[in-house]
Amino acid sequence: MDTGTEPMGAGGHHGSGDPVGPALLWLQDTVTMVTLQARQRVLQGALLLCALGLLLWTAIFLYGSFYYSYMPLATYSTPVHYYYRTDCDSSASLLCSFPTANVSLLRNGKNQVMTYGQPYRISLELEMPESPANQELGMFMVKMFCYSGQGQTVTSSARSTMLRYRSGLLQTLGTLFLIPFFLAGTADQKQLVEVELFSEYREDSYAPSIGAIIEIQSQRVQIYSANLYIHAHFTGIRYFLYNFPTLSAVMGVASNLSFLSVLLLFSYLRLIWGRFINPQKVRDRINLHQRLAGSDESEDTEHLQDYQDDTTGIENSSSDALLEAHQITSTHLNQKEESILKADGGEMDIRHGRFQSEIDEEEIIAEEEGENMGMSLDPELEGSSETAKQPDGIPSRLTGTSTCVIS
Repeated sequence: MDTGTEPMGAGGHHGSGDPVGPALLWLQDTVTMVTLQARQRVLQGALLLCALGLLLWTAIFLYGSFYYSYMPLATYSTPVHYYYRTDCDSSASLLCSFPTANVSLLRNGKNQVMTYGQPYRISLELEMPESPANQELGMFMVKMFCYSGQGQTVTSSARSTMLRYRSGLLQTLGTLFLIPFFLAGTADQKQLVEVELFSEYREDSYAPSIGAIIEIQSQRVQIYSANLYIHAHFTGIRYFLYNFPTLSAVMGVASNLSFLSVLLLFSYLRLIWGRFINPQKVRDRINLHQRLAGSDESEDTEHLQDYQDDTTGIENSSSDALLEAHQITSTHLNQKEESILKADGGEMDIRHGRFQSEIDEEEIIAEEEGENMGMSLDPELEGSSETAKQPDGIPSRLTGTSTCVIS
């Protein structure tokens, strides 16, 4: 029976806008992103821990290398074995020669025990029994010779020593008190005598010591054993490093770690900045600035040259103008002088004409009277001729006068 309805399928759910599908997709994407971020953080944390561990071990290695290379050996001790001659006829209490020992001052037969420039305290420790022979011995001398690789004596020292005095009563009381230990063999009747041979010995870099000869200058001395001790006397940084090793180690490692961290940070920043800053562009900008600076300098030079040229042109034009003005002034002065001379010349011509007419009248009168005067008329004629010549000098005097006036 057809009811006219269609079955609702899966497409019907999607078509009706069911929100379950998108929510699942969003949740899946969120979980994926969180997982990726967590992995990235874990990876970054692991890399950071590895980097810090590497830096820490590097800092420790650097401090250890510095300490090993900078700090010399603080204490060195070596046993001293004495020998003496036995080929002599002597009593049981006397030795045939002084006890002598040859001690090496090299570690492992090749390394120097003492560092150049470092002061050292060298002492000899003698283990001597409290025997009647040593008590009767009194003071005796201990001498030490240091020699180089060529067999030459570098330095020497001699010191005196003796057993410490103990009275008979004190010895008796000590024996009674320690008798159980003496019987058990854990204690002995002996004294440790320390002899300081060098208080501040410094190694010579040109002739380092490789060994020493120690001699006890007594044939009656009795010794259990002997040891040579070398103690370094530190000052400055070495004193701090030796007496405060923990504090110095912490400070040294922290300093190295800080320095390495700064270097690593700068390297990382340089790597990061290198991605955003192109070195070629920086070079181009620098070259551009240099070119602009060069062009500015050339423009300044050109402006200065133009200014100098303009100044020279102005000076030349001003000199030309002054010369032209001087020429015009001199031309005007010459014209004025010529006009004055012409005016003076005209006046002189008029005066000369008047004077000439007067002379002519006088000559006529003189000719009329010349017949009667005779020889006496000649001086008068000569005076008249001189007088007639006088107007020729007038223009010259006047000209000179005018010239002086113009000047």
